[in-house]
Amino acid sequence: MQITSAQYKHCDLVKPSGRIDSATAPQFAEALDQIMAKGQYKIAIDFSQVEFISSAGLRVLINTQKLCKRYNRGEVALASVPENILSALELAGFTTLFKIYEDVLTAVGSF
Repeated sequence: MQITSAQYKHCDLVKPSGRIDSATAPQFAEALDQIMAKGQYKIAIDFSQVEFISSAGLRVLINTQKLCKRYNRGEVALASVPENILSALELAGFTTLFKIYEDVLTAVGSF
C-alpha cells in the first residue's frame, strides 16, 4: 500500500492506494496520526485508488474520526469512494458517521 498526503489551506488530503487490511492498517493509522500530531484535524481521504478495506481499516477510520471530532476540532471526509468500499461502509453503518463526496475537489472544498 502506498500513501501520499498533501496539505492545503483548510485541510489535509490523504490518498492511500491498494488494499487497506490488517497488514497495512497500521501504516494507514500512522499516516493519519502524523497529520493529527501536527494539530491538523480536518482530513479528506481520497479512496479512488483503494481496492479493498477490511475491518482493521474501518477501525482506523472510525478512531480517526473520533479523535478529529473531539472538542469540535474537525472531521474526516471521504472522497471518490468505490462502490465495493461504499457497500462495506454501509454494511458497517458508517455512512452516517462520515461525509462522503463524489470527488476530491468537493471534499477539500467542504472545509
